[in-house]
Amino acid sequence: MKIARWIENIRTVFIGGEDTVRLAVAALLARGHLLIEDVPGIGKTLLGVALARSIDSSFRRIQFTNDLLPSDLLGFSLYDPRDSSFSFKSGPIFNNIILADEINRTTPKTQSALLEAMNDGRVTVDGATYPLPEPFMIIATQNPVEYHGTFPLPEAQLDRFLVRLKIGYPDPAQEKEIIRGRDLYMQAGRLGPVLAVADVLSLQAEAEAVRVDGAILDYIIALASATRRMSRVKLGVSPRGALLLRRAAQAWALTFGRDYVIPDDVKRLAVPVLAHRIVIDSASYGLVRIHESDALIEELLRITAVPL
Repeated sequence: MKIARWIENIRTVFIGGEDTVRLAVAALLARGHLLIEDVPGIGKTLLGVALARSIDSSFRRIQFTNDLLPSDLLGFSLYDPRDSSFSFKSGPIFNNIILADEINRTTPKTQSALLEAMNDGRVTVDGATYPLPEPFMIIATQNPVEYHGTFPLPEAQLDRFLVRLKIGYPDPAQEKEIIRGRDLYMQAGRLGPVLAVADVLSLQAEAEAVRVDGAILDYIIALASATRRMSRVKLGVSPRGALLLRRAAQAWALTFGRDYVIPDDVKRLAVPVLAHRIVIDSASYGLVRIHESDALIEELLRITAVPL
């Protein structure tokens, strides 16, 4: 199975849980974007590089800094004095997979330059619109602890990420494997592809065709609606959030070789898809705030009836 081979290829360099890799793969199959938010040094960038290198597609890693400009991402119109014409010079956004390292280190102006690309698969520069290649995915990383010199992502930006993924610390056996001496990041950069672009596009189409029963849709709507009624939630999950949970569940089911969604698919994906879409009434920030939003979605999963 192509997806199993893809996951296994990533895991040759990423020492972590299979669920973590499967979530990253499912995000791409659902035509979504991935936000990896966790403490430094646990493999956020490594996972993004391994995911991209496993596909025979164009890939670009961009280190986000506070002096990065929108034109540094999108490109710009270059004036040619010989014939008084302008020609468009495309930026690094015109690749299949973009690794936006430490995305919250750049200014809101540059962050917002990604919105059209993430939502519509195109960019507009000087009034002209240019389509982006397919598949197209942004994998962004950020550190939820260190906020000095950062610009937190606004809700509109967070809402464009299909999945927010937390890797977590490895267990002792995994950590021993990590420190054994191999340079895993260097190996990830040399990782050979196991899928072609055509394979990914075909799998994305398969994911969209995965069947979702009406009872499953009612379950998704019940979860999204419940977030809007919780006393601690200032902003609940939007209809777009519910739609993306359905798409993510379809892709997740496909990674197991199923052509139908089951309630457990929705339950497994509710936290990574919905938790970053709610705004809670809390004075905390960083990891504490993330844990609080996760806990609220987990609470909803316990009290919301599951279709049989």
